[in-house]
Amino acid sequence: MADEGTERTVPPRPLDSTDRDILRILQADGRASIRSVAERVHVSRANAYARINRLIDDGVIRGFSARVDQERAGQGASAYITLKIVQNSWRTVREQLQELPGATHIALVSGDFDVLLLVHTPDNRSLRELVLTRIQSIPEVLSTRTLLVFEETDLAPGTPPPGPLIAPP
Repeated sequence: MADEGTERTVPPRPLDSTDRDILRILQADGRASIRSVAERVHVSRANAYARINRLIDDGVIRGFSARVDQERAGQGASAYITLKIVQNSWRTVREQLQELPGATHIALVSGDFDVLLLVHTPDNRSLRELVLTRIQSIPEVLSTRTLLVFEETDLAPGTPPPGPLIAPP
């Protein structure tokens, strides 16, 4: 499996409709058994097992995780933080952001800012400390803007969005 942030030298294999169906099932329920997946996509268990392992080996499936209700888990304050950073410092900044408590998503983006960071903290005081003492002390961070999340809607995996989940080849 490729490390995040590194480019794969081998182009990804194209996914067929069965692979895409398997992905939909596993996105909706990462704990689905091989038997259940095989039955739902109408292939043998051995075929389903081989396909899932190939999707993992190819880096299409990066892992399996639980969806957490942050508020019920004691993380009552959530925010998106935008960062402007020194040019060519993305990898250094990313490494430091990954160490932050409550950081759940980090993206290098285009536009008026360079990085979009999603964090969850116990309360606004903890959020304030995170931004003012941890993030703004990173030398490569030029400026930040904090956007408080007042309400979230978790889009259920497996609910098809308008249009294809993964574009067919």
